[in-house]
Parts: sequence; C-alpha cells; structure tokens
Amino acid sequence: MTRAGRFLHANGLTLVFGTAFVLALAGQAVTGHADFNNQLVAEQLHPVSFGGYLLTSDFAVDVTENWQSEYLQFFLYIFGTVWLLQKGSPESKKLDKAGPEADEDQKVGRYAKPDSPRWASAGGVRQAWYSRSLGTLMCTLFLLSWLTQSITGVAAYNEEHLRELQAPISWFEYLGAADFWNRTLQNWQSELLAVGSMAIFSVYLRQRGSPESKPVGSAHTSTGVEGG
Repeated sequence: MTRAGRFLHANGLTLVFGTAFVLALAGQAVTGHADFNNQLVAEQLHPVSFGGYLLTSDFAVDVTENWQSEYLQFFLYIFGTVWLLQKGSPESKKLDKAGPEADEDQKVGRYAKPDSPRWASAGGVRQAWYSRSLGTLMCTLFLLSWLTQSITGVAAYNEEHLRELQAPISWFEYLGAADFWNRTLQNWQSELLAVGSMAIFSVYLRQRGSPESKPVGSAHTSTGVEGG
C-alpha cells in the first residue's frame, strides 16, 4: 500500500465525513440562496447574488443553529456518560464504573504508559484540564456557536421586520423572543431524542462490525461492550 493509501485508510472516517460536510454545506448554500431569493421576489425586492447570500445573516443563522445543537449533544453525552448508565447499552460504561474512575483505570499519573500523552503523566492543573479537555472543547464550541446564532439571528429577525416596516429589537430583547427559542429548542429536542434512542435501541439491536454496536452474539444485558 502506498503512503497516500495508508493515510486514506488510517483517516477514512474523518475524511469521508469531512467531505460529506463540505458537500452538504455547499448544497445548503445553493438551495438556501434560491429560497431566499424566492422570498425577496415575492416581496417585490431585488434578489441577491450567491456571494451576497453567503454574507447574509439568514445563511449564518441557519448554519450556526444546527452547529450549536450538535455540539450541545456531544457535550452533554460526553459529560453525562461519566455518571449516567444504561444497562445493556454499548453507549454506557459498565454499571460499576460510574464516575471519573481511578487513576489506574484512566492510566494517568504514575499509571501512565510510555505512549500515553505527556499531560496524562503530569500532575496538577495540566492533568486536570487534559482529563476534561474533550468535554471542555465541546462545551466551548457549543457556547460560541450558540452566541453566534443569537447575533446572526437577531440580525435576520430585524431584517425581516424592517422589510415589513416594523421596528427592530435589541440583542437582549431577541434572547427572550419566541423566534430565538423556537430555533433553539427545535434543534435541542431532536438531538436529545437521537441520543436517547441510540442508547436504548443499541441494547437490543446490532450492527455487525460497528464499534457503536455490541457484537452480534452479545447478551442484551451486556453493558459497555463494543464491537469492532
């Protein structure tokens, strides 16, 4: 296998999903541009160019409202599964493993291996931060994308109201507006439903070869067992 082939084989999951993301985002931009111009024409306004649409608050809020819900899902799932368990699910730890677990189990401090990340063997703040770095990153990305959604959302909301000759509102007023919470909660409920469904369905159903499923022959009561 060539060097390029080995790289593709070792990074296929990231590359495929990354490419699919770019294509889906491009598709959203194209269809969103068409829909946006249809609305402008219906209101007897001039349509905008594709480049102009990419700079609009309408496009930005549609993108960021989805991003924040996805990062919220990962943040809650990463932190929630430290303590919350589901008997029989590969998405859960074993029932006696609730909590942050012992240093030996986590291979930190004096239990770190030669190939462990450097900060796993460090003490103090560095190890404490690194031990929670994934959840911290997801929380930060969620908060930043939610903040961006609120800023672009109020801009889009005010643009629509100005076209209808209605007075704009402030950012603080928008945070309490039905439009903001409707956009937010319709994404949150779908993400929470998906996570909960995956946790319970994986107790009884299987997908051969997937690490997100238990091995096909594992008992329904087997917890924290993943396939491969």
